[in-house]
Amino acid sequence: MKLNDVATAPVSAEELRAEIVSRYETLSKRLKQIARYILDEPNDIALETLAVIADRCGVQPSAIVRFAKSFGFEGASQMQRLFRDGLLSNNAALGYSERVRQLDQATNAREAEPENLLSEFVEGNSLAIQNLLQTVSGADMRAAVDLLMAADTVHVAGFRRSFPVASYIAYSLLQAGKRTVFIDGVGGLGLQQVHAIGPDDLLIAISFHPYSEETVAVVNAAKASGGRVLAISDSLVSPVAKPAEHVLQIREAEVRKFRSLSASMCLAQALVINFAFEATRTDGKARDNVGT
Repeated sequence: MKLNDVATAPVSAEELRAEIVSRYETLSKRLKQIARYILDEPNDIALETLAVIADRCGVQPSAIVRFAKSFGFEGASQMQRLFRDGLLSNNAALGYSERVRQLDQATNAREAEPENLLSEFVEGNSLAIQNLLQTVSGADMRAAVDLLMAADTVHVAGFRRSFPVASYIAYSLLQAGKRTVFIDGVGGLGLQQVHAIGPDDLLIAISFHPYSEETVAVVNAAKASGGRVLAISDSLVSPVAKPAEHVLQIREAEVRKFRSLSASMCLAQALVINFAFEATRTDGKARDNVGT
C-alpha cells in the first residue's frame, strides 16, 4: 500500500501490530525503523512525547506522523491512544523500558566492583523475566505447544549466543519423549542437517539481534522444504520471525553491555514443561479410549 492510499485505521493495539507485521516489508527504510520501535517498545509509544519517540527511533517527528497516516490514523496521537487503551491496560507493564534505561545509566555511572555486579545482573534479569509476561501471553504459549504436539519431528537451531537455549530445548524435548533433532552446525553442516525437515516437522529457531546468518539460512531452508517454524526472537519482524508460523518474543536484559539469557531459558523451560504436561494428558486420554 502506498502512503497516499486510503487506509482504515486499526481499532486496537493488537490489530495495529498485526497490520505492521503484515506490511513491514513494503515500508521504506525510515518507516521500518518506526515500525520496529512500535513493535518492540509499545510502552514508549503510549507514554512518551513525539519528540522523544522520534529521537529514540532516529527519525524526524514528521516521519512518525507520516507513518501513522499511512495506517489510516489522523495523526500520531490517535495511534498512541491505542497503546494507552490497549497494551498498557495492565499497570505491571508500565515503565519497563524506562526502568531498563535507568538501570543502565546507574550501572555505567559506577565502577564495576564485585559487590555491585551481582546485584546489577540480578536486577536486570529480574526486569527481563517480569517483562516476559507482557510479551508472551497464555495464547502464545498455547499456540507454541500446539505446534509441538502436531509435529512429527522437532528440529531445534540456535547459534552463537542462542546455542545454550537451543541445546536445552533439544535435550529437554528428548527427555520428554519427543522425536527431536538438534541442528548444532558442527563442521559447518547446519544446512545439510536441515535437509531432513519435512512438511510434518517443526523447526524451533532461536536468534536475537544481530541475528546469526546460520539461523536465518536454516529457517529459509526449512520453509523451502515445507516445514513449519516456531521462532523465539526479540522482534516480531526479525529475519527468523517473519517467515515463522508463530513467534515468542523476548526482550533480554543488558547490563554493562552484556546481554543475558535468563528470560530465554525461563521461556524454554516453560515451553518444554507445558508440552510434557500436554503430551501426558493426551497419552492418558488415548489409553482411556483404548480401554473403553
